[in-house]
Amino acid sequence: MNPIEALKDVPTIAPIPDGMERPLWSVMIPTYNCAEFLRQTLKSVLDQDLGPEHMQIEVVDDCSTQDDPEAIVRELGQGRVSFYRQPQNGGAIHNFNTCISRSRGQIVHILHGDDTVLPGFYRSLETGFQQSPEIGAAFCRQVYITETNQQRFLSPLEQEQAGVYADLLQRLGVWCMIQTPSIVVRRSVYEAIGGFHPALFHAGDWEMWRRVATNYPVWYEPQPLACYRTHEASHTSSLVRSGRNIANIHQSIDIAHTYLPERDRDSLTTQAKEFYAMFGFESACWHFIRRDWSAAIAQLTEALKCSRSPKTLEHMLRFVLGVINRRSRRAISKATEFEVSSS
Repeated sequence: MNPIEALKDVPTIAPIPDGMERPLWSVMIPTYNCAEFLRQTLKSVLDQDLGPEHMQIEVVDDCSTQDDPEAIVRELGQGRVSFYRQPQNGGAIHNFNTCISRSRGQIVHILHGDDTVLPGFYRSLETGFQQSPEIGAAFCRQVYITETNQQRFLSPLEQEQAGVYADLLQRLGVWCMIQTPSIVVRRSVYEAIGGFHPALFHAGDWEMWRRVATNYPVWYEPQPLACYRTHEASHTSSLVRSGRNIANIHQSIDIAHTYLPERDRDSLTTQAKEFYAMFGFESACWHFIRRDWSAAIAQLTEALKCSRSPKTLEHMLRFVLGVINRRSRRAISKATEFEVSSS
């Protein structure tokens, strides 16, 4: 498979017509049945509103069936935020591409309707484009939060100082270290390389960031300025129960292999497959422990399709032994406590 074949279904992004007035920013907010969080999302953006001359703000709804995001836009936006509803549900990737096509700004931020940005996000990332005009995108450290806004953890600190991230693909080529709310991309980049891959319903974001980083320098901001919301339901979703999450990640790795730099592509592809084989294996163990046999088998099956290298199998064995050891120690500890309390 070559890059032309691998990316043949990627939609083209038409440029903005000459002479049209354009803001610097387009904050595009895709939504689908997430109105309970949309209020927080909109407030976090409006608190940093640079004005309509400098910032387009639009909610793009994928035909929500359980709530009314337009009502929230009217209530909070007060005419400042525009709203577009898809004629029919097309899925997240289609909605992302609609967001890009409808954007008018020079820099596009796709902000999930359940994620938020922290104070200083837009000003800080704008600095990157001012200081290094050659960059195609900029991203920041991100905070992982729960459905109740509790902080779970911070993404790793990639470098101490803000600046162009040298050799980003050595990390990004192996795992998806960038979550969508933390990254902004020049619209001209999307015009040059196309939109999100329609076949990658689960791993389309990772494939896009690899495609961007293969073709353009990327700026990194070490301040955590974006919040990515995780949902408990995702652990037991239909994608996980069928193994399609891992299968789609595997497909994205094969697609990226066609365009990654030739000197690195084989090494990065091998590392990525080993990484997500372990990811799937650990997910399988998690479901085995909870006696969700169908999900566990599906995750294990797809994990082994990703990689059966000696390194992967060794890591899997060590992981299992570690789990057994921890559970054995807990059992011994509980038995000892029982004996002490009974004596």
